[in-house]
Amino acid sequence: MRRGHITKQGSLRKAAVEAIQRHPAGTKIAVDRTRIEARRGKNIAKVAAARNLLTLVYYGLRDGHIRARTHSRAV
Repeated sequence: MRRGHITKQGSLRKAAVEAIQRHPAGTKIAVDRTRIEARRGKNIAKVAAARNLLTLVYYGLRDGHIRARTHSRAV
């Protein structure tokens, strides 16, 4: 598997970004997106979170089970 940036071609990136926009607020990916958004901007954060989602999907299909990404809540 080639690792790196998500290309701007194809519908996979568009579908992943759309899935991220509909993602629940309390999840690890949504928290990461909010953290990146504060530093880098809204669009970059969406694509970074979409890449994280695609990584989880890849490993889920490869290994046959879904890995849960957990996070500790900051108080």
